[in-house]
Amino acid sequence: MSKPAGMRLRIAARTLIACGLASAAATRAHAQDFYTGRQISLIIGAASGGGYDLLGRLMARHIGKHIPGNPTIITQNMPAAGSIAAANHIARIAPRDGTAIGLMQRGVLLAKLSNAAGVQFDLGQLTWLGSLNSETGVVFAMSSAPHRKAQDLFDKELIVGANNNADPETAARLYNALLGTKLKLVTGYTGTPTIQLAMERGEVQGIADWSWSSVKNQKPDWLKEGRAIPLMQAASHRHKELPDLPNVLDFVKPGEPRQVLELFLAQKTVARPVIAPPGMPADRTALLRAAFIKLADDTEFLAEADRQKLEVGPISGEAVDKVIAQISATPATIAERFKAITAGP
Repeated sequence: MSKPAGMRLRIAARTLIACGLASAAATRAHAQDFYTGRQISLIIGAASGGGYDLLGRLMARHIGKHIPGNPTIITQNMPAAGSIAAANHIARIAPRDGTAIGLMQRGVLLAKLSNAAGVQFDLGQLTWLGSLNSETGVVFAMSSAPHRKAQDLFDKELIVGANNNADPETAARLYNALLGTKLKLVTGYTGTPTIQLAMERGEVQGIADWSWSSVKNQKPDWLKEGRAIPLMQAASHRHKELPDLPNVLDFVKPGEPRQVLELFLAQKTVARPVIAPPGMPADRTALLRAAFIKLADDTEFLAEADRQKLEVGPISGEAVDKVIAQISATPATIAERFKAITAGP
């Protein structure tokens, strides 16, 4: 005799639930096993020897142990166009199976607003794994320049080195337009390390945006000996080590100019963003995000960062998502003003 319809439905439902649970368990098991014996390529969208490069290689030495299967992490530098080339590669060319990730310069967060023709990625489509820290930018003048305080930037021309579509150039254009500084740009450098060399050689007098953490790590003697003079800082809040150094926000007018400058400063909140391609399998995204945030409590990672004098403070992928949503919701008038300024003459 056949079973009643209600009983047949209950049996079918239990069967579907059991199959679903088995499928989910199989998916989790596959995700756990996926990285065994594999390599993950880490594209560093910055020149060798700079702050991003040092942080990227530090991460590469430690994140693998937090990923099930302990994959090997291999690094490759792709500094062109202030990480835009690297972000385009991750978005369009890199495999979407979890074997390619990238550490980008923070300028990519606003690149579409200032360089739409060269941008082939959508912020909202990229997979954001986290950020290695937040950052404070600083305007520096070499001691050979006549600049000793922030006000000098408004009274005397300072020749600064810039690398295309990255903060040293973007900051200089914004400060000139929004604050009234007299920064003269010399563009074409490949990254902060080459700008440093230009500063040493006397080709330029300073730099409009150099990460405070990078300066302390790469040129501590410049600070100790007074060869590089900090004039102004750029962040949403003053750095605890620079309580008396004026902030760019101290000099900007309220309204649209301040909103444009705050947009620029928003990307410093997630200053060292780590991305993966769009369309990543959800289970592998979860594994990579979890592995990334575990670096925050990794004593070996933190100890090595301390030895190298690198500032780290990993920020979760979910927290980065909120910043991306904020940037994506920028009013059109503010976005257009930002684009017009940073596009240059």
